Amino acid sequence: MNVWKQDRPTRDASAVPAPHPWHRLVALGDSFTEGIGDPEPLSEAGLRGWADRVAEELSANQPDFAYANLAVRGLMLQQIMDQQLAPAMALKPDLVTLSAGGNDIVFRRSDPDRLAEKIDDGVGQLTRSGATVVLFAGPDWGATPVFSQIRGKVAIFNENLHAVAARHDAVMVDLWFLRELTNPGMWDPDRLHFSPLGHHTIATAVLNSLGVPHTLVPLQPKQLPPRNWRQARAEDLIWAREYLVPWALRQLRQHTAEDELLHAKRPEPGPVFGIGSPPGPFIGGSSAA
Repeated sequence: MNVWKQDRPTRDASAVPAPHPWHRLVALGDSFTEGIGDPEPLSEAGLRGWADRVAEELSANQPDFAYANLAVRGLMLQQIMDQQLAPAMALKPDLVTLSAGGNDIVFRRSDPDRLAEKIDDGVGQLTRSGATVVLFAGPDWGATPVFSQIRGKVAIFNENLHAVAARHDAVMVDLWFLRELTNPGMWDPDRLHFSPLGHHTIATAVLNSLGVPHTLVPLQPKQLPPRNWRQARAEDLIWAREYLVPWALRQLRQHTAEDELLHAKRPEPGPVFGIGSPPGPFIGGSSAA
C-alpha cells in the first residue's frame, strides 16, 4: 500500500510533523468532504471540515504543498464521477481523497453493489495516474431513527469499498469502526453531518491511516446528561421536523437555478496556511485563507 510508513503517528501538540511524500492533495465528494457542519468564517465558503484540517497538517514544513477541494454538497455518486474525476486528474495530484455514495444510499436507497462498481472504475483511473487514493467506509447510523433502516445497505457498501481499496492498493479510513463517532457531540444537530469535533476526529483518522505524524490531539467530548425515554423521543420528533423532512424534500425535487450556483470551494490547488506555513505569495494557484 502506498502509505508513508511510520511506527506511530505522534499526538504531541508540540511535536513538529516529519516530511511525507505528498505535494498535492485533491479532495472529491459531497457535503462530507466540503465540510458541512464545521463552520469557519476565515475558510473558503465559510467551511473548514476534515479535508482542510488534513491539508493544514500535511502542509507543515512542506512549502510546495498545494490543496484543492472539488466537493459539492448534495451530489450523487455518478455526479461526482462525471463532474469531479476528470478535473481532479487534470490537477495532477499525488494524493486524492474520495467519498461518494452516501447520498445515494441515504436518499435513493440505491443498490450498494452497483454503487461499488461505479466507484471501483473511478478509483482505478485515479490509482493508474500514480496518485495515492484514500477511501472512506461510512459511519454506523444504527442509533439514528429512520437511518437505522438502511444500516444493512451501508454495511454492504462498506464491505464493497474495502474490496475496492484492496484491489487498487488504496488507503481505507473506516468510519464504521471509529467508535468515537457514536458520541452525539461528534454530530451536527441535523444528524446528517459531523460537528467540528467530528471533523477533527475524522482528520485525525485520515492522518493516522496515511501514517503521517501530526499535531492533532484527540478531544474527549463532554458527556451528555442522562436522558429519559420521553426526552429522547421528543428530540427525535424535533429533529425529524426541522432537519430530516426538509432535507429529504430537497433531495427529491428537481435541480433548480439555486443548485446550479453550487460550486467547489477550492477548485484550484493552492497553499494551505496552516501550522508552519505563514501566508505569502503563491505562483500557480489560488490563495487560501
